[in-house]
Amino acid sequence: MDYYRAHGSNASLTCRYFGISRQTFYRWRRRYHAHNLRSLEDRSCRPRRVRQPTWSLDLYQAVLQMRQQFPRWGKDKLGVLLRQQGWQVSTSMVGRILKRLKETGQLREAPRLDPWLPHRPFWRPYAIRKPRGWATSSPGDLVEVDTADIRPLPGLALKHFTARDVVTRWDVVEVYSRATAKTAAGFLDTLLARMPFPVKGIQVDGGSEFMAQFETACKERGVKLFVLPPRSPKLNGHVERAHRTHREEFYQLVDLPDSLPKLRQMLRGWEEVYNSYRPHQALGYLTPKQFYHQHLAQQSLAKGGMCH
Repeated sequence: MDYYRAHGSNASLTCRYFGISRQTFYRWRRRYHAHNLRSLEDRSCRPRRVRQPTWSLDLYQAVLQMRQQFPRWGKDKLGVLLRQQGWQVSTSMVGRILKRLKETGQLREAPRLDPWLPHRPFWRPYAIRKPRGWATSSPGDLVEVDTADIRPLPGLALKHFTARDVVTRWDVVEVYSRATAKTAAGFLDTLLARMPFPVKGIQVDGGSEFMAQFETACKERGVKLFVLPPRSPKLNGHVERAHRTHREEFYQLVDLPDSLPKLRQMLRGWEEVYNSYRPHQALGYLTPKQFYHQHLAQQSLAKGGMCH
């Protein structure tokens, strides 16, 4: 308001200077009180006149009793039954009554546990859901790990493991004959050795290969282990996209050998090409190695500036 008065009461100039809309400015000017700045605080948008319920107490109780008798039936079915009993009630009114019953706690929904599919909870001694505040701004803050089936030859099924750092897109890939907790624990040592930076957290799905020995190995090595909620592969989108890249640019283009050691050797060469030679669109067409070195250089400059 001081700026507004000092510049000829020019509302447009004031709005441009402070980056606000004219509607906001005029609303604040109407509320402004020089000796009570609380007048500028947001106010309730609740209407002065609120629609009051028009149903009777008897109808209210009838809806409650019928819903308790048929817990899975909604307003449409209950409305039909109530009208058959002589009540003059619309479907929308039944819906409003059900909403009020839920808001006041008078109506509790029936549990949705399905006895046909018995619930078998599995206790994870170390893995947790990734906290909302977990930062992923530096290399190694979060590495997504997942497996995929590959069939290089008829009758031969192998398990491909991929680990991708979400910041640098640095990948570590390996192939095993089976996906067990023991092989996953071995892959953990592989990715920790091949990634050029320390790994703070790993995110996996709920597969059995990421339990037991793998979970113990993460705890022993001081690596946080985050497990995804059920049926949510999109939350591991970086490594899911990595699977596609390795499938299209390696497995579909080379003559795969019938020997697991030879395949591992070829896959190791592809990993080196991917991290050190292949430009990555998400990194501004830098390689993961170049992006990581650029990150180190920026950190060094920042620390130098702080010292000066």
